Amino acid sequence: MKVAIVHNNEAKTLEVTERLVALLTKAGIKINEKNPELVISVGGDGTLLSAFHRFNHRLNEVRFLGVHTGHLGFYTDWRDYELEELVDSLLTTREQSVSYPLLDVRISYTNNQPDKHFFALNESTIKRANRTMVADVYIKDELFESFRGDGLAVSTPTGSTAYNKSIGGAVIHPSINAFQLTEIASLNNRVFRTLGSPIVIGQDEWVEIKLENTEDYLVTVDQLDVAKGHIHSIYYRIAKERIHFASYRHMHFWHRVKDAFIGEG
Repeated sequence: MKVAIVHNNEAKTLEVTERLVALLTKAGIKINEKNPELVISVGGDGTLLSAFHRFNHRLNEVRFLGVHTGHLGFYTDWRDYELEELVDSLLTTREQSVSYPLLDVRISYTNNQPDKHFFALNESTIKRANRTMVADVYIKDELFESFRGDGLAVSTPTGSTAYNKSIGGAVIHPSINAFQLTEIASLNNRVFRTLGSPIVIGQDEWVEIKLENTEDYLVTVDQLDVAKGHIHSIYYRIAKERIHFASYRHMHFWHRVKDAFIGEG
């Protein structure tokens, strides 16, 4: 097995990574940063997102596994004090995997720039820097609503627990192959109206956000700022590709939700 390790630069994480590399090397597991079969992130969910974007060109060839140096996150199954158990499982347990939906994001421009293509594991957002954002929302090429407000967020099921939840979106189980469109502070009065509720879009449908021609947009894909000005439209749908997590020990989604937002009481 060939393993790549992605980590942040916090002192505790660097210590954990050093111990993990030593244990993997002792077990005869090769470290390969270019063509791994398994990508282990050490840190938090943000580190796992970084690992995903580093290796998302090899989604059909790699599995991901997260080691958390704080509390368990939505994408991390192991704690930093369980490294020996983790390495043992790599040697003795027959690997299975669980896959989650990804968001396919395509940005087209007004100034003859080539389109840009991204995958999002959590979400993509569209905002303007200082003014009300004006956009037409199309679902399957049909105008659904004209939006005015602070912005729009489009999330995957696993990403539904992130920014989407904080702006009133629903939490969606990742077995549902769909994505969610949620408004950020929409302007609703007798002149301008939007649905005002999150919308869940199925795998056979798509959304296109057509924007006013201005240069101060802020478009994110997960933790990355990917575009600013001269944007004509942004196209979203569920990707054909999926992310695969190594399920040597994979925690149930609703257990993660309860642990993150409710606790044991």
